[in-house]
Amino acid sequence: MTDTIARLRHEKNTFETMVDLDSAMKMRKGEEVDINNIIKDTTIWSDLKKGMRAGDGELMNAFGTTEFNKVVERIVKKGNLEVTQEYRDEALESRKKQVIDFLVRNAVNAQTNQAFTPDIIESAIKQAGVKIENQSVDKQIKGIIEGLKTIIPIKIETKKIKIKIPAEHTGKIYGLIQDYKEKEDWLNDGSLEVILNIPIGIQSDFYDKLNNITHGSAITEEMKVEGGN
Repeated sequence: MTDTIARLRHEKNTFETMVDLDSAMKMRKGEEVDINNIIKDTTIWSDLKKGMRAGDGELMNAFGTTEFNKVVERIVKKGNLEVTQEYRDEALESRKKQVIDFLVRNAVNAQTNQAFTPDIIESAIKQAGVKIENQSVDKQIKGIIEGLKTIIPIKIETKKIKIKIPAEHTGKIYGLIQDYKEKEDWLNDGSLEVILNIPIGIQSDFYDKLNNITHGSAITEEMKVEGGN
């Protein structure tokens, strides 16, 4: 567990307090976290290092309250967190392991259809100089695959899916399908019919998101697919 400074600037004022970095990061991602697991201080400061406290008037002006827990929550959600290099390194290493695990489960040798070992994947990442970002695997996997292809004959095992999305949900769904879209057709009633190639390993998560956005109204059909990406 790492303590860090959470900081929010409002107009000419700065508000700072100490928080638990891991718990604060979870709250920023939208997870439900007990505020008591985040708080590592007893005061809201205008300059923590100088020991200068924020006045009640300043707090009321910025937050509409002087209640400590509510102010800390606002600072965490809306402000900035000081993130140590050690934390960044750990987060990036964790993301790298997620990428390797994803590829071990979903990728095969395009020439032999055999799965790759974690060591082979990790070695290829190093040789290809593939840059792994601290963002979700599905958002960066296409670029990673393209980089790895310069070293190993890799492809992702996918399933081809046809989906018909009602008109009222097409605006919200577009970001979800964009990375996997092979073909799209806009129908006369405003609905959208798309054909996607979805990596097998994220199918369950994809369907959960699809059903959540469309409230289960999307019509899906699995199609035959030859090989992968």
